[in-house]
Amino acid sequence: MKKIILALVFISIILPSVLAINLKIEPDTDKGTLIYRLKSPATFNINVTNFGPADNIEFYNLLAFSMYPPGTFHINNGETKDIQIIVYPPEEFEQKGFYSFDYYIRSQDGSQMSRNIVLKIIDLNNAFEIGAKEFNPESNSIEIYIHNKEEFNFNKINAVFSSAFFKLEQEFSLEPNKRKDFTITLNKEDFNKLKAGFYTLNAVIKIEEQTAEIEGNINFVEKSIVTSEDKQFGLFISTKTISKKNEGNTVESTEVVIKKDIISRLFTSFNPEPITVKRRGFLVTYTWDKELNPGEALNIKVKTNWFYPLLIIFFIVIIVVLAKRYTETDLTLRKKVQFVKAKGGEFALKVSILTNAKNHIERVNIIDKLPPLVKVYGRFGAESPTRFDEKNRRIEWNFEKLEAGESRVLSYIIYSKIGVLGKFALPSATAIYEREGKIKESESNRAFFVAEQRTRDVEEG
Repeated sequence: MKKIILALVFISIILPSVLAINLKIEPDTDKGTLIYRLKSPATFNINVTNFGPADNIEFYNLLAFSMYPPGTFHINNGETKDIQIIVYPPEEFEQKGFYSFDYYIRSQDGSQMSRNIVLKIIDLNNAFEIGAKEFNPESNSIEIYIHNKEEFNFNKINAVFSSAFFKLEQEFSLEPNKRKDFTITLNKEDFNKLKAGFYTLNAVIKIEEQTAEIEGNINFVEKSIVTSEDKQFGLFISTKTISKKNEGNTVESTEVVIKKDIISRLFTSFNPEPITVKRRGFLVTYTWDKELNPGEALNIKVKTNWFYPLLIIFFIVIIVVLAKRYTETDLTLRKKVQFVKAKGGEFALKVSILTNAKNHIERVNIIDKLPPLVKVYGRFGAESPTRFDEKNRRIEWNFEKLEAGESRVLSYIIYSKIGVLGKFALPSATAIYEREGKIKESESNRAFFVAEQRTRDVEEG
């Protein structure tokens, strides 16, 4: 009887200690992360080694947290298993910061051991970090990144990245402590007026029903880039355009210098006007100086109109030719007409030829022709004609000689019984004379009369 009692005591005391759960779990502390008000669970991995007999174990807690894997799983003696613990918070869980609670691992014989979980509960925007590699105005692309800083697996992220340089929308997943990189092609027109410095990179993150805004920095590195372009076109109107553009991201001083000689400067215009003008000898120096902001340009147009000097030269030539012709003319003739009131109401004009000898001339013969449809009134002025050829409609005056400076006025009256309307033209008078043994000729202007006029009705050509 005593032996039976001793056996029962041995079984009740020694056997439970042999059959008690004997597990080694690594790491020593269980840590996970939860995103506030996000339905996704916290996960953490543990290594379970069984130093006892083969067993079926399960995980549970005394709070309202749901834990996975559910149910029991088998582990042999000496076996090590990697297990991912998944923890869902209660539906009304509003805790933030660090939160710890115990969970239990129970053996099939009812023995169990406890472990402590520390949960880090953060807002969505604290789970990420965003940033970008530095770039400059010559860059065609930029690299940005988003980094998951937590032990939390994001299966589906919708992100909109934006800055002064670009906008990008992406959908992706991000594992714990992983980083996602994006390369964005840049359009230089979007930032050609921005200065160097740090700019804000914004990201709007949407996961399930939660939205968060995150900020990072972009370093727009200093780069000095000033491009210059010169164009010239046109022959008689020569146009030169000069363009300097600041394609960098710093304020740049630029200078344009143009030199002109004292002749061409007279026919040159500038847009805009130069800042300074300096003359030295036969050269004139024009200078433009301006500070260009990023994206700003200095455009200068220089136009030289060579038509002006050509016109001046042309008029000078004409004047010289006329002056030479005038100086070479020994006798000048000037013809004019004047309306005369006739008693019978006929159309009548007084024709006058003013002669002026600039040099001594001899054997002077002045000839004037009559227009059609008119007749000559029989009375002449102070100088009567030498002959009147009515058939050939010619009137002639002869002078043996005219001294230098001597003037004569030759006049006569013509009339017509047929009314004349419009412009009435009289032919030029001609003079043939001799000067120093040479026969020369001179011609007057043509005279015109407008029939509608009745006072000062003379138009000379």
